[in-house]
Amino acid sequence: MSKVNDATLTFIQSSFADPDVFKIASIQMLWSAYGEIARYYVPSLNKSVIVKLVMPPVQSNHPKGWNGQHSHQRKLDSYINESIFYKQYSQQTDTLCRTPSCYFAHTNIASDRPEDKTNSPNSVLIMEDLDQAGFSERINHASLKAVKLGVRWLAKFHAKFLNQNLRDVWPIGTYWHLATRPDEYARMPEGELKRKASKFDSALNNARFQTLLHGDAKLANFCFSANTNDLAAVDFQYVGRGVGVKDLMYFLGSCLDADELALHANSLVDEYFSILRLSIQNDHQELDFSSLECEWRTLLPLVWADFERFLVGWATEHYKVNDYMKNQTSIALASV
Repeated sequence: MSKVNDATLTFIQSSFADPDVFKIASIQMLWSAYGEIARYYVPSLNKSVIVKLVMPPVQSNHPKGWNGQHSHQRKLDSYINESIFYKQYSQQTDTLCRTPSCYFAHTNIASDRPEDKTNSPNSVLIMEDLDQAGFSERINHASLKAVKLGVRWLAKFHAKFLNQNLRDVWPIGTYWHLATRPDEYARMPEGELKRKASKFDSALNNARFQTLLHGDAKLANFCFSANTNDLAAVDFQYVGRGVGVKDLMYFLGSCLDADELALHANSLVDEYFSILRLSIQNDHQELDFSSLECEWRTLLPLVWADFERFLVGWATEHYKVNDYMKNQTSIALASV
């Protein structure tokens, strides 16, 4: 990895025109060892930055055993997708749907030419250090207060991009939608959920009201302020077009167990739509919000069923396939 690190350091130094940039520490490896996230210090800025380096391994080592070409290509495409988000869309976010500022984004992932097979990184994102910006807390078990902050972030983010012409990012957001998971679909046991999977997928993809989805809006991808009164989101590999309740379902499922979902999901969904309505009033005066809310609420059980379809094929016995999800899937199956 020394040559890769040297190439990365040279890229960062040249990007900032600062030969004294140095690496502070590695933060974590990317999924399936496809690179790393690290912190560097830039003396000319008098601050640290976060560098997301993509350098796929010669042999992928997926923890669930999904090491095929389709899985590999999806990962590579997702890093290009994330760079596009930072270049074209992240500037539209604000303090209520906070994302890290991006200093530089470079990709050469798509190349398969032999002359491009060097020790240089495939992709480098240089971003604001959210820890230094005041978002230094990570939460493993969310309080209801923290969940509501995430719901607010999603509503504000979705309002920003509602019914925009979302060019260049993925036409379907999230990492689990049917077209991107043929291997997992094939592994599913036969049954009603498998038979109706394409109907759920079609209903979601052809909904009238669409926005930009975060695509992986789990609790681990939110950074909280020290007093947990604010938060920012990271990891935008799977952004793309979709109904906002996809993100909402995924976030709630990452924060709450079955009993907590039964107790709080309805009020949190109500809160999401209340904030969404207020957020789009100024920007979308002609929007028929009642129709949007009706459509997305109707689709919410289908979103749960769509995600269960992925989980059943991906991990068979997954802790997120709980009684609440199964109940929502039953509602969806009965409606289609």
